[in-house]
Amino acid sequence: MESRKDIKPHFRTWLSRIIVGAVVLTSTSLFGAESGTALIKNGDFEQSKDGRPVGWGSPKGVVSYPTEDGNTFMRISAPVPDKMNMYYGFLPLPKGSKAAELSWRWRVTDLKPGEKAWFDARIMIKFMDASGKKLEGSIPTAYTRKSTSGWQDRSIRFMIPDGAVKLEFMPSLFNVKSGILDMDDIVMKSADVGDLEKEAKAKAAQAAKMHVDAEGPKPANWPPMLHVQGNRLVDPKGNEVWLQGVNVPSMDWSARGENILKSTQVAIEQWKANVIRLPVKESYWFAEGKDGDAYKKLVDDVVNFAANRGAYVVIDLHRFLAPKQEFSDFWKDCATKYKNHPAVIFDLMNEPHGTSWEVWRNGGRVGAPAGADQAAFLTKEEKDSNKNFDSIGMQALVDAVRGVGAMNVVAVGGLDYAYDLSGILNGYAVEDDPKANGVMYSTHVYPWKHNWKKCFLDVAKKYPILVGEVGADEKKMGFISESQQEDWQTWVPRMLATIQTERLNWTAWCFYPGANPRMLRDWDYNPTPFWGIQAKEALSGKIFIDNTPIR
Repeated sequence: MESRKDIKPHFRTWLSRIIVGAVVLTSTSLFGAESGTALIKNGDFEQSKDGRPVGWGSPKGVVSYPTEDGNTFMRISAPVPDKMNMYYGFLPLPKGSKAAELSWRWRVTDLKPGEKAWFDARIMIKFMDASGKKLEGSIPTAYTRKSTSGWQDRSIRFMIPDGAVKLEFMPSLFNVKSGILDMDDIVMKSADVGDLEKEAKAKAAQAAKMHVDAEGPKPANWPPMLHVQGNRLVDPKGNEVWLQGVNVPSMDWSARGENILKSTQVAIEQWKANVIRLPVKESYWFAEGKDGDAYKKLVDDVVNFAANRGAYVVIDLHRFLAPKQEFSDFWKDCATKYKNHPAVIFDLMNEPHGTSWEVWRNGGRVGAPAGADQAAFLTKEEKDSNKNFDSIGMQALVDAVRGVGAMNVVAVGGLDYAYDLSGILNGYAVEDDPKANGVMYSTHVYPWKHNWKKCFLDVAKKYPILVGEVGADEKKMGFISESQQEDWQTWVPRMLATIQTERLNWTAWCFYPGANPRMLRDWDYNPTPFWGIQAKEALSGKIFIDNTPIR
């Protein structure tokens, strides 16, 4: 998933430094002559002279003009990774117009984005006056971090600032690892000012509605430190604390997150959650300079906001397959920051799978994952990195946390994408510092997961359990046979009844409108009828009863 990202404020200065040496073509002959509209000459690249499209420059380096099935288009390639690859030219703005629409078709193949959030396929645009001076003005950024499925139609609309006559036009593969960007049918025309003003007002209103002020720490309001006592979490006085809440995602796929603080606020204040599970990614945490600082601050903002309201935060390293050294590096740093914070629990790794219990616990060689790939949203590069490596094992992650003096409760997910905990009772429980606050085990339960008793309920008799992910969707998942999946109408009440009967700690997946199984219908936080409504009722205290024998 992606979130809309504009180029960082410091980007223009940085670009001026790195653009030297980039392969560019400059064209100044793309202007039409009609008042009220601006016709981009040869925007479909079909008019050719001496083997090149008229007005678009000669093929050179990374820019070429291939023809497929009789159609000619522009192609920008990235033959060398981590370099700027772009076309540089100018596009006319409609004469006498206050707003414009730029449309095009593009096709992106073999795209592997670079390290920064904006190292991707994008079109960079700036307003310019008649003398070539750049002008201030807001233009939506068109970009993608994924290959497209064939050709796609795209367009952006924008207001034209006074004095602007043209656009500086730079379609690019911006420091990507690899990729091909094809562009065709580039068209400029006037747009309706009234529609754009309405859109701008609506966006401003939505942004204001979603804004939540960050807070500093208010320790007097924080919840009590938890520790493990038998199969329960208790406070320092020995009173049981039952964690019930939701996952607030997007910091695992977006360095900026999407409505993170607002979702945290709604979950705690309106849905009555007393815990937030926050998926994070170590590469964003360790990003250089301002990017890493901003990411860590957002995590801190969530911790402060929740803790100031007496709620807990489970920091979840949202990674898959088996523990790696970089996961240990993350926990050494993160656990140092939040060691002994009473509101913070460490979920050491999201969903282990595809190994033996011996490798799961103690480390060892991990081959290529087999079977259905439920982590289909991983990039090809991430999937390739999950093949044939030496895992350090889950025990090493526990040791990393304890090694920096953090006594916080840790959550440890089992195998089968953190569902199966059966090995914990068969000699593979992790060892913990006896002075620490203890270990709880994490399971992720969905309607295609069977044999609850063996996989987590038996373990729940001895250890505290965090059902770190749980939920059902109205549509059955495509990567599992439909016959293996229970309908939500029967599964949801049975699951919630089991959670309540066994008093399992739980964080529902997913407090986000676009990640299945979704609890939200929209960013007004309306609950979905197939999961959100029931989960919200359970968080508010409704008792679910199910007399069906546990399978």
